[in-house]
Amino acid sequence: MDISQASIAGVGFDASVWLVVPIFIPLLTAILTYVIGNPGKNITSDWLGVVASAGVLISTCMISNSVWQNGVQSHAMGHWSPPLGISLRADGLTCVMLLMSAIVGGFISIYAVGYFGQTADFIKTAAQRNVNSSLFWPLWMLLWSALNGLFLSGDVFNLYVTLELLTLAAIGLIILAGTKMAVQASLRYLLVALAGSLFYLAGVTLLYGEYGTLDVVSLGQQVGVSDASRAALLLMMIGLMLKTALFPFHFWLPPAHSSAPAPVSALLSALVVKASFYILFRLWFDLFSPDVSLPFAMLPATLGATAIVWGGLLAIKADRLKTMVAYSTVSQIGYLFLLFALIRHGADEGFQTWCGGVLFAVSHAFAKASLFLAAGVIMHVAGHDRIADLSAAARQLPLTFFGIGLASISLLGLPPTASFVGKWMMIQAAIDCGLPVLAMVIVLGGLLAAMYLFRIIAAAFTQPMEATPEVALRPAPRLTEQAVIGLAILSVLLGLASAPAFSLLAIGSPWDVPLVMEADR
Repeated sequence: MDISQASIAGVGFDASVWLVVPIFIPLLTAILTYVIGNPGKNITSDWLGVVASAGVLISTCMISNSVWQNGVQSHAMGHWSPPLGISLRADGLTCVMLLMSAIVGGFISIYAVGYFGQTADFIKTAAQRNVNSSLFWPLWMLLWSALNGLFLSGDVFNLYVTLELLTLAAIGLIILAGTKMAVQASLRYLLVALAGSLFYLAGVTLLYGEYGTLDVVSLGQQVGVSDASRAALLLMMIGLMLKTALFPFHFWLPPAHSSAPAPVSALLSALVVKASFYILFRLWFDLFSPDVSLPFAMLPATLGATAIVWGGLLAIKADRLKTMVAYSTVSQIGYLFLLFALIRHGADEGFQTWCGGVLFAVSHAFAKASLFLAAGVIMHVAGHDRIADLSAAARQLPLTFFGIGLASISLLGLPPTASFVGKWMMIQAAIDCGLPVLAMVIVLGGLLAAMYLFRIIAAAFTQPMEATPEVALRPAPRLTEQAVIGLAILSVLLGLASAPAFSLLAIGSPWDVPLVMEADR
């Protein structure tokens, strides 16, 4: 049910206009922060980003409440309806992703105030002295605007446009590190992203030539079993797997994530890689489900299973914290691609697994952002992120390492985290679908995660607490530690919100809303 007109407080207000707000606020903020100037030297620029984050969160909550109360919301830009115009659309999945980006983005903005707010002391350490902070807020806000626009997009071409804006802003943020490694990593990222875009656009062209529309809802009603739709799915899937860094296309991700400034690494891992996966996830179940057979679905699932093992092994071998967390992202992405083989369209169990996968993605965003932000704090205090030499930093940063411990609990999938809910549902689905090998891979991935995450704890608490002689320890900005612990706590508590999250995800899902979900609402 699409409901675009709703009344608020008895006033003839179009509630669907809220869909524009989380796109417009960060876009306007990007312009203002660019005009105002350098973070750290102009406090207005820093806190303007935090105020914008609060605005995005409020508008996202308003959209979610409207969807919860009235069902799917849509808004025709300029009052031109599809196929002539561009429409924004919000259902339960959209709301969950918007809330994820609003919460994670808000904590990253708070962290950035501390990170860039002490330019003379914090940024000009040995690890960060080359960071160009003047463009952080404009690029970050532009990225956030594109990300929210992507989640709200109602046609496949607009998904491409927003994804490209997102990618270009992400590449610019990586370059801010100012190092040779960062420039090389961003160039590699750019080339891979362009290749992925060509594949995706080829698929869009096939769809338009076959069905004459790009609107997601219209395509969902028309797409059937045909050679053109199968070819379009394959091309779009290849392009989006490149952008998501699924094995074996992951080679660009670890250098890009590990060489970027800490807040940039966090948003790349927590938010940016989710964007291309969201598109594929949305198209796979909303458009192409008639074309999907189990043998075809096993292609991304097999690559995902390989990514879980390969990324975990490389994370174990990594000697630096940011590199380890980057390879952990490669591994965790693999879990998401198992869903394509585990979700049976039309089955009640399929809806449960679908929801579990979404919760897993959100939980990963909170935990991985916390770990990358913690790595930035450690690099400031100790001047390095060598795992073997973390003992001195652990003594000075008990709150940060407590946050690392909580985020590790979430990534391991221990109860009561949402990651546990997601993994448990995936294991059940693998057994029900007759794919016990995938269930074994999920368990093996958890064991590998325990090995590389416990390396941090062991290095921090079992070695002598002595500061490294070459770098004196520095005090950590308070806001950075608070952001780390806040995200870590949320990553653990998210599992307690599984029931209302499932009810929200049922709105506009590819499945009929189960009676239990309707009763909960």
